[in-house]
Amino acid sequence: MDNLKQFAVQTYTSIRALLHNGLAVLGAVAAIALLMGARPVVDHSAQPGPASAVFGTIRHEGISLYGSTADAESPQNRALAVYLSRRYKVALDATEQLVGAAHEAGSRLGMDPLLILAVMAVESRFNPIAESVMGAKGLMQVIPKFHQDKLEEHGGEESVLDPMTNILVGTRILKDAMRRGGGLMPGLQLYAGAFGDDGQQYAQKVIAEKERMQQTLKRSQLQPRASTRLRPPGRCWIRPPRRDWC
Repeated sequence: MDNLKQFAVQTYTSIRALLHNGLAVLGAVAAIALLMGARPVVDHSAQPGPASAVFGTIRHEGISLYGSTADAESPQNRALAVYLSRRYKVALDATEQLVGAAHEAGSRLGMDPLLILAVMAVESRFNPIAESVMGAKGLMQVIPKFHQDKLEEHGGEESVLDPMTNILVGTRILKDAMRRGGGLMPGLQLYAGAFGDDGQQYAQKVIAEKERMQQTLKRSQLQPRASTRLRPPGRCWIRPPRRDWC
């Protein structure tokens, strides 16, 4: 009888310990799930894949760049935004704003908006938080440590992921590279840091993308004008927004 009683006590103790540990594990799993739900993981790799980040309204100096210029509002550039959205799997409201931002930067700095967009396409595939192993960041893959002076004008190194700042600074860097290189092709090679590439593969890639955009614009000019409207701005960025982003 004593042996049976001792066995029953040991069995009860084992079951109680098992239940306690099981609940502890369940609680830990639930806590991890809550933490992951509260803080989504963001991949900052330069391999952006399908860009699913939803843009808010891009602003510069308090002015919305959502259809900010007549050029960006044209049916041709709406067609360009659709092309970029489909080719790079980016939300249409984002590509519409990026077309407007490229026109704004091009107007301010005397650069071709299509060239700016082509560089963005090659550098980041329009991923605003892309980051390379070399430390290049954002839409035009600006390396902050090499361009502190330009970023200081926009609030410092942290501003590099602000989309309009990245586009403006990247366009200035590209313009300087073209001036130092003596032309478009050598300038693009300098921008990419591809000094030893005799085949100018980077420049060829950018020019090919620009030509595809030009073909899109030409095709849109041949089509009957349709009544289209810009889509309303989407939500804000997945990273904490600045006050002037939305």
